[in-house]
Amino acid sequence: MQIIQAGFAGTMESSDIMIRLEPKDSPGVELHLTSSVMQQFGKQISQVILSTLADMQVDGVIVTATDKGALDCTVRARVCTAVHRAANSENYMWRTKA
Repeated sequence: MQIIQAGFAGTMESSDIMIRLEPKDSPGVELHLTSSVMQQFGKQISQVILSTLADMQVDGVIVTATDKGALDCTVRARVCTAVHRAANSENYMWRTKA
C-alpha cells in the first residue's frame, strides 16, 4: 500500500498508542518510538509496528509512535487504521498476521 498523505490513529490515553504515518521520498521505514514502557517492551512494540507494515506491504514511510502501554493487538489495529487513512484507501485489510 502506498502512503500518499499523513495518517493518524489512536489516542494519548492510558493503554493506547498514537500512530502518525507520513510519506518519505526514499525506501524503508523510519520509526520514531516513545513509550512509557520503553525499557520493558520497546523492542516488542517496534517489532509489532514493523511487522504490521511489512504485512501490509508499506514502504517509504516515517512512523512516529507515542505509546502509553498499548497491547500488541491495539498496536496492530492502530497501525492498520493509520495506513488506510494515509493511503486514502477504503479497501480495508483488517486481517494481518498476528
